[in-house]
Amino acid sequence: MTQQKRLYLLDAYALIFRGYFAFIKNPRINSKGMDTSAIMGFMNSLMDVIKRERPDHLAVAFDKGGSQLRNDIFPEYKAHRDATPEAIKIAIPYIQELLRAMHIPIIEVAGFEADDLIGTLAKQAEKEDFQVFMVTPDKDFAQLVSENIFMYKPARMGNGIEIWGIPQVQEKFEVERPEQVIDFLGMMGDAADNIPGLPGVGEKTAKKFLKEYGSMENLLANTHQLKGAIKDKIEANAALGLLSKKLATILLDCPVTFDATDFELSKPDIEKTDELFNELEFRQMKAQFDKLYNPLTSEGSTESDIETLKKVTVKKSNEDQFDLFGFSDVATDESQTNSYYDTLETTDHNYQIIQGDLGVKLFLQNLNNQVSVSFDTETTGLDALNAELVGMSFASEKGKAFYVPFPENREEAQILADKFKPFFENDKIEKIGQNLKYDLKVITKYGIQIKGKLFDTMIAHYLINPDMRHNMDVLSETYLKYTPKSIEELIGKKGKNQKSMRDVSIDEIKEYAAEDADVTIQLAAIFSPILDKADTKKLFDEIEIPLIPVLAAMELEGINLDVAFLKEMSVEMAKESDALEQKIYETAGVTFNLASPKQLGEVLFEKMKIGGAKQKKTKTGQYATGEEVLSFLANENPIVKDILEWRQMIKLQSTYIDALPNQVDVLTGRVHTDYMQTVAATGRLSSTNPNLQNIPIRTEKGRLIRKAFIARDENYTLLSADYSQIELRIIAALSGEENMIAAFQNQEDIHKSTAAKVFNVPLEDVTKEQRSNAKTVNFGIIYGVSAFGLSNQTSLSRKESADLIDAYYLTYPKLKAYMASQVDFARENGYVQTVLGRRRYLKDINSANMMVKSGAERNAVNAPIQGSAADIIKIAMINIHKKLIEENWKSKMLLQVHDELVFDVHNSELEKIQPMIKHEMENAFILDVPLEVEIGMGRNWLEAH
Repeated sequence: MTQQKRLYLLDAYALIFRGYFAFIKNPRINSKGMDTSAIMGFMNSLMDVIKRERPDHLAVAFDKGGSQLRNDIFPEYKAHRDATPEAIKIAIPYIQELLRAMHIPIIEVAGFEADDLIGTLAKQAEKEDFQVFMVTPDKDFAQLVSENIFMYKPARMGNGIEIWGIPQVQEKFEVERPEQVIDFLGMMGDAADNIPGLPGVGEKTAKKFLKEYGSMENLLANTHQLKGAIKDKIEANAALGLLSKKLATILLDCPVTFDATDFELSKPDIEKTDELFNELEFRQMKAQFDKLYNPLTSEGSTESDIETLKKVTVKKSNEDQFDLFGFSDVATDESQTNSYYDTLETTDHNYQIIQGDLGVKLFLQNLNNQVSVSFDTETTGLDALNAELVGMSFASEKGKAFYVPFPENREEAQILADKFKPFFENDKIEKIGQNLKYDLKVITKYGIQIKGKLFDTMIAHYLINPDMRHNMDVLSETYLKYTPKSIEELIGKKGKNQKSMRDVSIDEIKEYAAEDADVTIQLAAIFSPILDKADTKKLFDEIEIPLIPVLAAMELEGINLDVAFLKEMSVEMAKESDALEQKIYETAGVTFNLASPKQLGEVLFEKMKIGGAKQKKTKTGQYATGEEVLSFLANENPIVKDILEWRQMIKLQSTYIDALPNQVDVLTGRVHTDYMQTVAATGRLSSTNPNLQNIPIRTEKGRLIRKAFIARDENYTLLSADYSQIELRIIAALSGEENMIAAFQNQEDIHKSTAAKVFNVPLEDVTKEQRSNAKTVNFGIIYGVSAFGLSNQTSLSRKESADLIDAYYLTYPKLKAYMASQVDFARENGYVQTVLGRRRYLKDINSANMMVKSGAERNAVNAPIQGSAADIIKIAMINIHKKLIEENWKSKMLLQVHDELVFDVHNSELEKIQPMIKHEMENAFILDVPLEVEIGMGRNWLEAH
């Protein structure tokens, strides 16, 4: 008997939102500052389905513009929903590109929701004798369940997958038939979709009515049997009830057609998926994806190889997920987790509560005699600026830890904190922590300074393995085979019902908090010798650890924001974008949805015939209208240039202009960004909440945003100190390229000097265009710019670009030799390093996949340059901070943005501070090429830069 074929239909947005919020406490931010949580969460769900279920057929359905029908009959439908998070907006194109690379159909029709598309396809496939699994956490799909159509709820947060057939729907909703779920939803309404329902009817009442009357219509026909207020409410709102039922009904007649051939799961384009995973920096996902699909993609695969892959026995959930994605949010069954890792319940430990004056006194006597102590703070929230101490935990040996609860009264808490001041300020005791910067910021508010040697396990691991995650749970499971107690076990999941740590019993907090200190001291014991072995201990002790208090001070200080200016800018930007939108419509001769790639593609490439006949199309048949496509056409087509400018305006407004005022701290009235030391594998700092490092500076409107960052008051001036061409100076020094070194030593304009050499003209005869082209090559060469890439960035043809690159290498021969030597070193050692020994591991440097290997080769050249620049500015920051403290300056260091430092300078110190900053930055590290710093000043950041 032929086995029934199975079709899996994924509800894209439901899974994307679910994945995004699963990572909300620990967002996945890559080295570019991009939040990739939504992409990772969705891909985890998709790959779990593929690996676990081995589906025959699969497709993914997306909403596109909402439901036209529902909006027409009820304009308030979903109207109350919050704006889509920026990270999800950014994620959609990447997710769709990954799906195309995997040859998975994207189902998307303007005016129809994914529910309706899935419902229509499910019923069509059922008629063709398919078993259909609707992959979604959305309960509304239960109405579609039949003998061959099932709901497939993905695993999450300790719960395994759930598959609902008819019996499960009958049990969950207490109905006779799945179709009655529509009546159930219509009666009780749906707050998530703003479906009103019948007033006064909740879940219990709806189930009761369905048992008695069977449907909405039968209930309304028999309201005479009801009594009291509920009778009056239902009779008065009968039309609303019928409307709600219609809104809750999933459509089954959308303009989509199930195509068994098109929906069949086939081998992916591994080169394309690798390229996307590399761009997103999904290193582990890429490795496991390639491992999963290699038998299907390798040239030597046999039919038996493929059949073997298809018949792989699925391991138990925990091992399967850990092997597929070491960072997966897809949780596993608790009993399986406990059998794989140790926990508090399976491990001997001695955790004690320290209370009372005598108890604290005796404990402190012992604490002050220790050589090395791990500590952790428990607070009322994650925002260190506003969090208060709930308690502190301490450990100096494995398995033994102590928890000191703090009183809620601030004055009493301060008295207790003062007792610990001698310990924290004892420079003979090493203090160990996980993410010490947070703890330092919290206890600084209690008048305590941490002195002595520090050891941060998060930063230590970042230097050991920069490409992994570094949160304590991951480190504990990876290195100790131990799963720490989850914070959600104490205070519940995020939401209105989540408790504060102050609401948790002291015995529960003691176990949780003491465990953190215990795990941290164990991790430190493991990481310390590894740092020595990897020759990164000096980098750890002399740069990364001393940087912690510097960043903490900058974050606590914050920067002043001109909110009124941003509000004015928002109004002006809205006017300009609206005017530009109208101009685009006039040029096109038609009004359309400018935000719709499908409509935009039709207007540009069918109606206006821009770019010729052969325009690139996506798998779904619509024209590609991404920035890379439009940028290529912009120079010759004014409307395309206007469209790109309009897109930029919309992004600037949503990401910065309207968002920044909401990030001003209520207590300080300033913006306090968080600097992360452990995100970018190159060593660069990352900025978040808000991300001040991604504010555009190459466009006029992007630069204007800097005008909103202003000095503290009229007694202060903003000062910007910026390294001039530091990466070019570093590559010149490391390569030993005499021509480039001489240009810098002679203080020549390096781009003009390069142009004179490569175009073989006297320095004084270099044209503006020649200098611009030389500049593009200078900055692009360390990123592996190709002739194709150069031609896209300049007015040069592909041939002219290739000739220019050849001339460049002839001009700077040692540069090419250095780049080749870096690649050779990486191939032999598996890593490259900066001038201060920071390593960038490149596991793909010997990959058989040319695209993957090329990416690793580019990193082999770029990482030491970019990483050395990052190390040098960190040294400068440490030295400047030390001087500001020791010499009692009024001025403060506020921001670090790549190669730039921003200061709030007291006007009385303006003249004196400039030479100090310039000297410390230019002498942070001595190279054969002099470092040069440019200083600017102004009332705002734009004037200063």
